[in-house]
Amino acid sequence: MVTQEQRKRQLAREKFLRQQQRRTAARRKARVRNSVIASVLGVVVIGSLALYTTGVLKDDDKTNASAETSPSAAATSKAPDPCEKAAAGKVKTETWKKEPTMSIDKSAKYTLDLATTCGEIDIALKASAAPHTVNSFDFLAGKGYFDHTKCHRLTTSGIYVLQCGDPTGSGSGGPGYTIPDENLKDKSLKSNVYPAGTVAMANTGQAHTGGSQFFLVYQDSQLPPSYTPFGTISEAGMKVLKKIAAAGESTGAGDGAPNATVVINKATVTKS
Repeated sequence: MVTQEQRKRQLAREKFLRQQQRRTAARRKARVRNSVIASVLGVVVIGSLALYTTGVLKDDDKTNASAETSPSAAATSKAPDPCEKAAAGKVKTETWKKEPTMSIDKSAKYTLDLATTCGEIDIALKASAAPHTVNSFDFLAGKGYFDHTKCHRLTTSGIYVLQCGDPTGSGSGGPGYTIPDENLKDKSLKSNVYPAGTVAMANTGQAHTGGSQFFLVYQDSQLPPSYTPFGTISEAGMKVLKKIAAAGESTGAGDGAPNATVVINKATVTKS
C-alpha cells in the first residue's frame, strides 16, 4: 500500500525528471544553434554543459540540481536573510575542453572548504572512491572557478538539497567538460536514499554528464543512485546548511532560488 507521503515523493521526483527532460531538450537546441552561428562567423563556440538536477540534480537530480517553477506559483513571504554581504569580486567564466589530468593522490585525504556568506561549510572528500570528481574540484577550486558564485537552487519538497557550482547562476553553466559517474554503490546509499550530509554531483539525467554543479543534502532524500556521492559535510557545516534551508526558497512551491543569499566567497581544496 503506497502511503500519501510516498506518493508525494514519487510525484515530486517525476516532476523533477520532466523538468530535466525539458532543460536537456532546450540545451540541445541551443547547442545546435550555437554551432550554426560558429560556422557562419568562423568562431568556435563552446556550449556550456547544463548540469542540473532531476530532482535537483540534473544539472544535481541534489541531484539537484535552476528552479523551474511557474511564474504564477504563489510565493510565501520571505524569512529574514540569515547571510552576510558577499565579498567583493567577479565570477570567472573560463571553460576547458577536456577533463583535467589526474593530479591528486588517491590515497590521501582531501577537504573542500566553502567559505560562504552564510558560514563555513567543510566537506571531507572521497578521493579514493571518486578520484575523477575530487580531481576536478581540486582543479576548479585552484582556478578560482567557484569563487563569488551563488548557490542557485534550494529544494524543500520531495528532496532536500541546496545546489551550487554554476557560475552563471542559471542552472545551465558548467566548466566545458564532463567527468564520469563514480561511487554509485557507496555504502552510505541505502534504499535509494542520499542521507543528510551527503555532497553529490548534479548531472543532466544521462550517464557521465557531471561537470561543476553539485548538491548538498540537508535532510535524507530519496533519489536513484545516479549522482556521484563524493563528500560528507561536517557537523558545523550542516548547521550552516540547515540555516540556509530554514530560510526557505523564493517560489513557495518547494523548488526555487534560496531566500538566503548564499554566495561562495572562496572554495579551497586542501590535502592533508
